[in-house]
Amino acid sequence: MYFVSKSGIQSAVQIILSICFLLIPNFSFGNDESLEEKRPPNILFFFVDDMGWQDTSVPFHIEPTELNAIYRTPNMERLAAQGIKFRQAYACAVCSPSRISLMTGMNSARHMVTNWTLNKDKQPDTDRPEVRAANWNLNGMCASPGIEHTIHATPLPQLLKQATYRTIHCGKAHFGANDTPGADPLTLGFDINIAGHAAGGPGSYYGTNNFSAAFRNGGAVWDVPGLKKYHGQDIYLNEALTREAITAIEKSVRDKTPFYLYMAHYAIHAPCEPDQRFVDNYKDSGLTPFQVTYASMIESMDKSLGDLMDCLVKNGIDNNTIIVFMSDNGAASHAPLNKPLRGHKLTPYEGGTRVPLIVRHPSMTKPATVCDKRYVIIEDIFPTFLEMAGVQNASQIGGQIDGESFVPLLNGEIASLDYERPIFWHFPNTYDQPPYSSVRSGDWKLIYQHTTQTLELYNLANDLSETKNLAESQPEKTRTLAQILSEHLRETKAGMTIKRSTEQPVPYPDEVKFDNQK
Repeated sequence: MYFVSKSGIQSAVQIILSICFLLIPNFSFGNDESLEEKRPPNILFFFVDDMGWQDTSVPFHIEPTELNAIYRTPNMERLAAQGIKFRQAYACAVCSPSRISLMTGMNSARHMVTNWTLNKDKQPDTDRPEVRAANWNLNGMCASPGIEHTIHATPLPQLLKQATYRTIHCGKAHFGANDTPGADPLTLGFDINIAGHAAGGPGSYYGTNNFSAAFRNGGAVWDVPGLKKYHGQDIYLNEALTREAITAIEKSVRDKTPFYLYMAHYAIHAPCEPDQRFVDNYKDSGLTPFQVTYASMIESMDKSLGDLMDCLVKNGIDNNTIIVFMSDNGAASHAPLNKPLRGHKLTPYEGGTRVPLIVRHPSMTKPATVCDKRYVIIEDIFPTFLEMAGVQNASQIGGQIDGESFVPLLNGEIASLDYERPIFWHFPNTYDQPPYSSVRSGDWKLIYQHTTQTLELYNLANDLSETKNLAESQPEKTRTLAQILSEHLRETKAGMTIKRSTEQPVPYPDEVKFDNQK
């Protein structure tokens, strides 16, 4: 009889297991690459401020324009070469409404943050003799109820956070007014906040000015927070934000955590301050000093995009990261007109609402493709990102929403989205522009001017510049769109501009006379 000790048995078992391990071909318990494939895709939303449809070397019109030849945006070109370019993408005509729409999936008529926000219970609207602004949510949004003049909703980052994402805010927030919870992105589902607060523009783009407006006697409300490490340095704000974003990305990579990076640049919002790194590129271009400044700011923003794309490649996550590039509204009035579009930021015309949009989804989009048969709008971002992240029943999450996921368009499934689908804009405010509401359905667009209670009808397929008002010559189409717009305003309980003569809301568009308008 032979006896084997306990330790001897353990040693024998270890030897046998080792031999079996060696005999099994390509045996693996998993590696970083396989784990990366199993994780949900990272999402990088690169959101630019006040960038017009043609403020880029990437042509979003059917043919290149004069502005495309001026600007240098090689990284936008690089992104467009990897993904899909949308020729008919829309945002609200002003910043805060766009940001609340993407955070909630609601149209501006529903969330009623219809103008830009800053100070609690104070609005930027100005006096007009005929009308005054509607009672709107001038304090922005909150993730908790009970704050007056705010929209209470479950924010997109909160839902992504619940789906295991690390949610990173970098740059401009502009979600809620000062002294309200929504001023701080950390109350809206973001795990990390880099430089975001209530203000919609920076005090300065220069580190030598501490990113503050103090050097020009501006209020401290505009000072960019959280970047003291760069104060006094010769660094542009775009670069500082990019460095911080890269640090956050690389930490997520080390932690093996999927991330949602909301890279919301303050650029190219005022103040107009050139990025000296790029000024010489336009020295002999024949541009005015302002145009050189503007072009350098655009190229500076584009360098940030390229640096982030390089970061993804360097860290081995490029093949599992979705990139979406978009602007929050059209170009500001001081910028060159984005021809052939009419109007600028804040106006109801295409120049105020049509924006650049590029999407690169590694497993869906084909390189260098174009979507020109369907339009999308800012509130569509909400359900689109939830679907991309694998969140089930995305259209029912977070409360009642108006957006529709455009993921099918990334696969070329154009037929799945109705071309006649109506999309809406609502500005019952008196800041800078007269108040209005508008709707697009198919090729047709109707604008309702609140002050005069008149209607404008345009066929965008034949008249992208919106020069021919067809309201009188196309009465049936005018009547149909006026009814669609009115039903939307009634259903969302949208606030309407107040007529000073009666202290009553202006009538809905289907209640006004449009035949033989003068």
